[in-house]
Amino acid sequence: MAEPEDGKRRSVTSNAESDQSGPDGSLDKAMQTEGSCLLRRMEICVSEAEKRSGRNAVSMQETFTVYLLETRSMEAIAEGLNPPPDCLWRRYSEFELLRNYLIVTYPYIVVPPLPEKRAEFVWHKLSADNMDPDFVERRRIGLENFLLRVASHPVLSNEEMLYHFLTKEHGWKEMVFETGFQAKADSRLRALNATFRVRSPHKRLVEMKHYSDGLQSHTSQLLRARTVSCYSSFSVNTNGPTVCMCLCSEWSAIEKEMGDGLQSAGHHMDAYATSIDDILEEEEHYADQLKEYLSYAEALRAVCRKHELSQFELEMASQDLVSKKQQREELATGMVRTFSLKGMTNKLFGQEAPEQREAKLNLLEELIAEGEEAVKEKTAECQEHAVKAWADILRFKDQKDKDLLEALISYALMQISMCKKGIQVWSNARECFLKM
Repeated sequence: MAEPEDGKRRSVTSNAESDQSGPDGSLDKAMQTEGSCLLRRMEICVSEAEKRSGRNAVSMQETFTVYLLETRSMEAIAEGLNPPPDCLWRRYSEFELLRNYLIVTYPYIVVPPLPEKRAEFVWHKLSADNMDPDFVERRRIGLENFLLRVASHPVLSNEEMLYHFLTKEHGWKEMVFETGFQAKADSRLRALNATFRVRSPHKRLVEMKHYSDGLQSHTSQLLRARTVSCYSSFSVNTNGPTVCMCLCSEWSAIEKEMGDGLQSAGHHMDAYATSIDDILEEEEHYADQLKEYLSYAEALRAVCRKHELSQFELEMASQDLVSKKQQREELATGMVRTFSLKGMTNKLFGQEAPEQREAKLNLLEELIAEGEEAVKEKTAECQEHAVKAWADILRFKDQKDKDLLEALISYALMQISMCKKGIQVWSNARECFLKM
């Protein structure tokens, strides 16, 4: 479950020590206030990326990228001390390990996604190579954004392993694996089985699952449309002015009297054509924001799948309990209601001895008591997961609305600016033509 085996979880405090929070309700309190988030106490930055070479686990040479993680105490900054940051290097795979740990440990939380490992929805001028410097730089920004989102989350920010990830360069991975989180991870087969066999899914989480499907579909369509738009924009706004510039240059060599005007118009169009690449690269920033929410859709589904699995386990436990109670009733009365091998055996060879029946009844009583306790625990688990998941989903939706509104407004303003610049270029070119 979400809590460790000892039922307690240490939280990072302002003096870098740990306190206890667990099933006593402290996590619920944390979800209601953001005053304890790590980002209020620590400045976090992924400042640069560096390509390195080394040998992997099977002794093969490989090239990989590492990212410089810098942290500083906000308390020291507030006091005007401005200390040098604490620095350590992390690979992308270590960010993945941290996120996988958070997903398993907090199944009711929409864990922020990592930036894409390989470029998707790219137009023809952008490299899809994951070692391309531009792509590495965009991924560096995405990794920093991931850490900032986790460190500002009212629950995840208090996770001890997050603090160790930010401050301990060596031994951090061993500490994560020692928690045994991998054994708690649900297999895909179990999750798929639960999806198809659960009988009474939670209504709100079913709605949220449909919402995540819509979010993924609409975001994918928007990214595809943007990729086509980038290609069209590059072709029209670069090739058009470039062709006109070449014509003006050739024409000016023939028409001496109009040469100055033609050359001036060509320079205006040349300046505009060369600026298109910069504009399209700026658009990648907004595309990455959309890609983040494309990945968020899968994070939403993961929360819903976890609840389906919990609900499925509850239904199986309830069904097993009903079956054992029926067995007890049949054994006590000697009447078998349904066709079974046991019923046929009793008819052929007679009833069991009273001592045997008594022993079996006692065993069934014990199993029923255990089953009732299991059903009680599973019911509480399902209810707790649904309540906490819904609270975090509402928090996520508020965040999504603010982020996408800001991103789309900025994108529209950038497009308006580009159009105004194009109008000004062609207006200047027309004035040059009119003066000839």
